[in-house]
Amino acid sequence: MRLLPTVGLLVALLSVSPVLIHADTLTLGPIGPATQGPQRGVTMADVEAAIGPPTSTAGPVGDPPITVWHYPNFNVYFEYDKVLHSVEPR
Repeated sequence: MRLLPTVGLLVALLSVSPVLIHADTLTLGPIGPATQGPQRGVTMADVEAAIGPPTSTAGPVGDPPITVWHYPNFNVYFEYDKVLHSVEPR
């Protein structure tokens, strides 16, 4: 008679499985390399000389230190004083 509770549990699990499998998708919009930003490996001094001072900065944070310079059309991420990435802001 132990089979009846097991069958009941199996039926209950199968009836809710479509709910458990469903997932939502979050789309954030386009993000990627900035077409106008400086290339990887350029120094902070070279970026400032070529583009001018940033509108704002953040950091340095962490080890290695990461600093972000914000420009109107892109953000520049530095590790120490070298460019890691230039990306379009969200």
